[in-house]
Amino acid sequence: MSTPPRHTFVLSDVHVADGEPADAARPYWRRYKAPEHFIDDSFLRFLDHARGLAGGARSELVLNGDFVDFDCVLAVPDDADFPVSWLERARGLAAEEQKSVWKLARILDAHPALLQGLRDWLDEGHELVYIMGNHDLEMHWPAAQALFLDALDRSPDFPGGVRFCAWFYVAGGDTLITHGNQLDPYCLCHDPLHPFVGSDGSTRVRLPFGDIAGKYLSNGIGFFNPHVESTFVKSLPEWVVFFYRHVLRQQPFILWTWLWSSIAALMVGLGEGFRPAIRDPLSLVERVEHVARQSRSKPSVVHALHAVRVHPAVFRPLKVARELWLDRAFLLAGVAFLSFQATSTLHLFAGISPWWFIAFLALSLPPVLFYAARVDSDVTEVDRNIQRKVSLLARIAGVDKVAMGHTHRAMHQLHDDIEYVNTGDWAPAFSDMACTQPAGTRGFAWMRPSEGTGRKLELREWDGEGSERLEPVEVQQSRLGKLADRLRIGKAKRPAEVIGV
Repeated sequence: MSTPPRHTFVLSDVHVADGEPADAARPYWRRYKAPEHFIDDSFLRFLDHARGLAGGARSELVLNGDFVDFDCVLAVPDDADFPVSWLERARGLAAEEQKSVWKLARILDAHPALLQGLRDWLDEGHELVYIMGNHDLEMHWPAAQALFLDALDRSPDFPGGVRFCAWFYVAGGDTLITHGNQLDPYCLCHDPLHPFVGSDGSTRVRLPFGDIAGKYLSNGIGFFNPHVESTFVKSLPEWVVFFYRHVLRQQPFILWTWLWSSIAALMVGLGEGFRPAIRDPLSLVERVEHVARQSRSKPSVVHALHAVRVHPAVFRPLKVARELWLDRAFLLAGVAFLSFQATSTLHLFAGISPWWFIAFLALSLPPVLFYAARVDSDVTEVDRNIQRKVSLLARIAGVDKVAMGHTHRAMHQLHDDIEYVNTGDWAPAFSDMACTQPAGTRGFAWMRPSEGTGRKLELREWDGEGSERLEPVEVQQSRLGKLADRLRIGKAKRPAEVIGV
């Protein structure tokens, strides 16, 4: 095993995707995918900046999950040599090998400058580490990895400084780097050692429920920006305003689109989640050793980190239905049905007007609305799971630093003797549908040599031309509940504000 570089740069959630031309009839439709929002030029400047920070020394760039985004590719080939179902034509290709390779090729073709920047980085003797997140689980396919290497002028036999990690990487022997989705019940890979499932004679990567739901809804309702939670996690009054302002004229049947897309996501998600993984007991030892070798760790660390994952939400169908708002939809449908039955029955025996249906429905709505207002999304609970597991993950890997992504919330915290950073995101995230107000923090972590034998960890915010160091804050275990609550209601935006009172 080669000696790891002394400088490590980590960024997460770039979400490189294919572009979509503007639709004059629907100017806000999936506007975040417009080529004008590609990060290629900024990414190339960042690579130059990283070279400068390292003083030209040999470095490694860690793409910590969701570097490419397979889920948001809606296009399908006109002359495919593989079967394409009606659902795939409506919501994007499934995660089968040929289809994953086709999607990846489309993505890479849209970003020649970015690929050239990575080629130059490797040609200079630096290293590239690709950790799989939840939106790029299809990189588990050997053919997808081979295509990515080919785009970098490398090959599987001679990767030339490129390594693919199933879900984590240990950098410099002192930092555990993992995307973080294994602590998210909606987005975890059920079994990263065995990511494939079989169905009807085909094999595909098992996608987590959160990605299936996002794929079906975001690809069908293009007003949502999947990289910003506030665009799809809304209260009932917010949904009413959203519908009136943006949807009524451009997609008036959005409720029908949402309903069938949600039901399809629920059925497909449950079907994928309950399928047994394809496992070969005879190759398990070899697989664990391969994961350990790629991640610069030991088989014992692989097994232990594999055990530290949350229970998949898909095994609780009612919980999943609640996240899709299907529970409220079915409850409203039930109330309407009972109101209709009451009106019909009384009309037969007492001759009341059919307009009484409106009265019965109005009397029944307040409890439904009260229930809808009280239901809160569990999506942001991943922050609480991460806070609880940081120290354990560090102990398993034998490190004193942990770097993650996934939540798109940049922060640098001190948990006793453990440093934890979340590098934020580089996705095309905007708080408005016109894509004029960038959201989130475009951050990166830098592990660099320091006095003595250890390395120093910095979280820096990239502004497109340079970076600024973000100061860490100390976290006490007794305050984790308050931290999670502040994250949940959206008050924590910058590292200095996470714990500030």
